[in-house]
Amino acid sequence: MQLHALDWFIVIASVLVCFMPALFFGRRSGKSTTEFFASGRSVPWWLAGLSMVATTFASDTPNLVTNFVRTQGVAGNWQWWAFVLTGMATVFFYARLWRRSGVLTDLEFYELRYSGRAASVVRGFRAVYLGLFFNCIIIATVNLAACKIAAILFGLSRWETLIFVGLLNVVFAAHSGLWGVLVIDMIQFFIKMSAVIAAAYFAVKLPQVGGLEGLVDKVSNMRGPGGLNYLSVMPDFTDNWDLAVAIFIMPIAVQWWAVWYPGAEPGGGSFIAQRMLASKSEKDSLGGTLFFNLAHYVLRPWPWILVGLASLIVYPTLDDIQRAFPDLDPTLIGHDIAYPAMLRFLPVGWMGLMVGGLIAANSSTVLTHLNWGASYLVHDFYRRFMRRGASEKHYVLAGRLGTILVFLVSSALVFAMETAQDSFNLILQIGAGTGLLYLMRWFWWRITAWCEVIAMVSSFGVSVLFLLLRRNGVLLGTHRELLLTVIVTTIFWLATAYLGPQTDRQTLIDFYRKVRPFGPGWRQIRLEAGISDAEAAEHSRGENIPLALLGWVTGCIMIWSSLFTVGNWLYGRTGYTVALLVIFVASGLGLISVIKRLWK
Repeated sequence: MQLHALDWFIVIASVLVCFMPALFFGRRSGKSTTEFFASGRSVPWWLAGLSMVATTFASDTPNLVTNFVRTQGVAGNWQWWAFVLTGMATVFFYARLWRRSGVLTDLEFYELRYSGRAASVVRGFRAVYLGLFFNCIIIATVNLAACKIAAILFGLSRWETLIFVGLLNVVFAAHSGLWGVLVIDMIQFFIKMSAVIAAAYFAVKLPQVGGLEGLVDKVSNMRGPGGLNYLSVMPDFTDNWDLAVAIFIMPIAVQWWAVWYPGAEPGGGSFIAQRMLASKSEKDSLGGTLFFNLAHYVLRPWPWILVGLASLIVYPTLDDIQRAFPDLDPTLIGHDIAYPAMLRFLPVGWMGLMVGGLIAANSSTVLTHLNWGASYLVHDFYRRFMRRGASEKHYVLAGRLGTILVFLVSSALVFAMETAQDSFNLILQIGAGTGLLYLMRWFWWRITAWCEVIAMVSSFGVSVLFLLLRRNGVLLGTHRELLLTVIVTTIFWLATAYLGPQTDRQTLIDFYRKVRPFGPGWRQIRLEAGISDAEAAEHSRGENIPLALLGWVTGCIMIWSSLFTVGNWLYGRTGYTVALLVIFVASGLGLISVIKRLWK
């Protein structure tokens, strides 16, 4: 593809608009690790929410959604739409608790909640496991998408693309800290949304597509493997039961609470927890998380889905993509590359905006993960176990060096991956079975650090076992492997909760007094501590479990109904659109009422 002078002007302008403001935060972020990793705990709700959305708006996300649409239909997106349940649970049950904990990173939580050597072990292990291993898989996935896009647009090889994104992202992440990342995210969100909406508009307007009416008509007459209906937002439960289980039943029934996935962690975690901890108040923490879920699931999906559906008409098979780009590296060919392949039809000027948007999409995610990963490696490993008592400037320098290390390791992993969905499935599998523990540890005193160790080890061990079985020809299917991993992991950590060493009682009492978790799971600790019912009621003032549950349910209904209102409007289905719009308005009003009562 050829970019004209106007395109290059827009690309350069969009990059400058995004990154120049971040330069002004270098001095502020260098003052302390609290500034570098948590923005001085003074982030307003709207900036925290925008940053969360921008971070999950990665360069691999359009590719992943396109892959779902082309292989499993629109319904394939339930594999991440189901995480609405996780996100809204974080809003109503966990956002306040995270902010009250006062920790700098979510891993510091372990030595606040647990006691003894096990607490230190799990904090140090997860600092390296998540900050380096897991985090680098995520960054590699994002950069793999960048490599595919750059190969389509400019014919660049993987290492050439990695050099470019590395120089851009590492310099700014190391210089500006979280404040710079937040400001960059805020600007990039609007650039990215403009770009993907433009891409959807021009894809649908192609002569071979024929507008929205032509798109719906042509795709409705196409059928995928097993008679797959590409347009349906729900899977076929009669003729394609295995697919329905994999993409809908498992995500809705098990995956959302059982699996640890970055950005949709049960109970919050990773960069979501980082934003909540950086918020200036409990109210800002809740508001930012709520805004993130609305924007994440309602504003973003349909522009990507429309491009994915249009690509079925333009490039029905992978061979069609290869013929359209004969010089493209065959190892990069997959259904996910159909999204960048559709960008060839963008007119002059809009192509520049899209390239700027793709750079923004890559940077917003990579910058966050570089800062988040470095915070784990420095604050939770290096500072805690290797070099105590050094100056703040020393730890900020270590954070900047850690940023470089994380990017170098992730770049090496790019050469071992093929598609975005491969890494998506890998991350789900490795984190399977740990999610329930992360939900319950706030509300049940019996959960210990050893439960977390056992959960991680058993989940990883079972995942490796299934990998070996697959290599020897034993194919159970991704959803069956996921379910078995969840069952085995949950049995192991529950047994450890009752049979293993217990957390020191004073640690539990101190945690209760500081964080004020509500519900019956801490009743025994309250009694042992001599905390009266009146004092417990004072601690949990403003907490209302039935009201929080109502907020969770109405929030989920509001997001899903608005998501499908947009979809049915695009499909031209007026009756469904009106009915879903009524549900959206009613649930939205209910949600507003719940929030007002919770904060009264």
